Amino acid sequence: MEKNDKLFVMRHSLAHVLAKALMSLHPKTKLTIGPPVDDGFYYDIDFDESILPEEFPLIEKKMREIINKGEKFERKVVSRKEAAKLFEGNEYKEELIRELPEGEEISLYYLGDDFVDLCRGPHVNSTRELQNAAFKIHAVNGAYWRGNEKNKMLQRVYAYGYADKKQLAEHIAMLEEAKKRDHRKLGKELGLFMISPEGPGFPFFLPNGMIIKNLLIDYWRDLHTKAGYVEISTPIMLSQHLWQTSGHWDHYKNNMYTTKIDDTLFAIKPMNCPGGILVYKNSPHSYRDLPMRVGELGIVHRHEKSGELGGLLRVRCFTQDDAHIFMTPAQIKDEIKGVVKLINEVYSLFGFTYSVELSTRPENSMGSDEDWELATDALKAALDDLKLDYVINEGDGAFYGPKIDFHLHDAIGRTWQCGTIQLDFQLPLRFELEYTGEDGAKHRPIMIHRVVYGSIERFMGILIEHFAGAFPVWLAPEQVRILPITDRANDYGSKILDELKALGIRASLDDRNEKVGYKIREAASMKIPYQIIVGDEEVANETISIRGRGNENKSGLKLAEFVERLLQEIKSKKI
Repeated sequence: MEKNDKLFVMRHSLAHVLAKALMSLHPKTKLTIGPPVDDGFYYDIDFDESILPEEFPLIEKKMREIINKGEKFERKVVSRKEAAKLFEGNEYKEELIRELPEGEEISLYYLGDDFVDLCRGPHVNSTRELQNAAFKIHAVNGAYWRGNEKNKMLQRVYAYGYADKKQLAEHIAMLEEAKKRDHRKLGKELGLFMISPEGPGFPFFLPNGMIIKNLLIDYWRDLHTKAGYVEISTPIMLSQHLWQTSGHWDHYKNNMYTTKIDDTLFAIKPMNCPGGILVYKNSPHSYRDLPMRVGELGIVHRHEKSGELGGLLRVRCFTQDDAHIFMTPAQIKDEIKGVVKLINEVYSLFGFTYSVELSTRPENSMGSDEDWELATDALKAALDDLKLDYVINEGDGAFYGPKIDFHLHDAIGRTWQCGTIQLDFQLPLRFELEYTGEDGAKHRPIMIHRVVYGSIERFMGILIEHFAGAFPVWLAPEQVRILPITDRANDYGSKILDELKALGIRASLDDRNEKVGYKIREAASMKIPYQIIVGDEEVANETISIRGRGNENKSGLKLAEFVERLLQEIKSKKI
């Protein structure tokens, strides 16, 4: 959402309307900040009484009254002294004013004659332009002033904000659907993973979850072998000196777990790249060895704050599907294009579409302007050659190089940042990496860091929600469940089970003394792709009846006919 696009301006303006409504209802409220966000806007307030859900409709009504008055947004530039006097007694605004750089323009926005806020804007000209806007207050949460837990806890009033009622209704419907797909809920119901109080942020994979995890790893390995990658494994813990050399110590030390071994400080790795670099340095290299594509499914640990943890999507321990490519400058564009094509193949397999973002040099970075310009231009050239649309995200690159990020669009329209390609001139320099060129002289290789899944754990969480737990057959922990109608069909069901297992099909037999309707409902609740139902008729005719997802019901089938179809679905990885 760009600062000057219509949705941003609308939401920003609604945030001021919300603030004015809160001040009208609760004059003792101290306002702090109120920005637009991806699905609406919020305002942080300091108010001694709790804003309760019962009051949400009253606040919305007051907002609508303000909008219907057609009040104007008027901008005024003031001096630092004038601003300080105007907001005297509001320590939050006073702090913001004090921190503004000398010489920076200080602007206020008035809304009508009785409300003013410190703000850069932009806003709509008049609240009349908000009359078709649809909004809904949906939560009040605690939020520390400026995100610092040492500061006072404020109340953050959240609201959805959209251009019209239809868009708002669609968003709320999407959120309701998202609740049903919540991977934490489905993960428990389907026996995929657990989080124990003994290890917050450290996921345990249960048998069904391990099947999916291993299938994702098998697919990753097969794909990378075909693409010319070799696989390595590097230690989970390495010395502080290594992390200082790489620059990670200065940027990540607060998120690293450390311990002393023989009076030397070691850190559990928060990423795999320094280990991959040591593998490269282990032996001399010629230009003939390059590009050298090195993959690693490395377990990494990061000390995330407890309030930021969430199922598999934000954890403290995860398996990163890293790869590092060492190459000559002439190989940069082709290698980037190769990675983009590989990422596209993976996302297409799971039915994801995606958007692409190119992130440029951040303020806190290493290296020369020339290196950064060369690296950024190389990424742009590769994307342009592939005719991929992309947006530029200024200043959001890694500290050692620019990057391309891939944002997946799931089945209900949400986006998830997963794959990334980072071009790095800095770490080869810091580690003094070399190769012998055609001229017999020593040269510095260029390095690509890239992930496809992002992490196995997070990608699994996304897949659970994308498929709502109903995984395609090749990925489903249990592919077939056999349901005898009576005890007389148990032996026939057992024979079918043996045949399926012999072919590598993940199947089970539910021969409990329960009504078949109950068994069918239970199998459906476990999202099993196919149910084979057998009774006296099937035993007599040596046939089967099947129930498939999507209300498929067929009877009188030969087992061989069904197996042929099933094996083809598995082999083709059909969605």
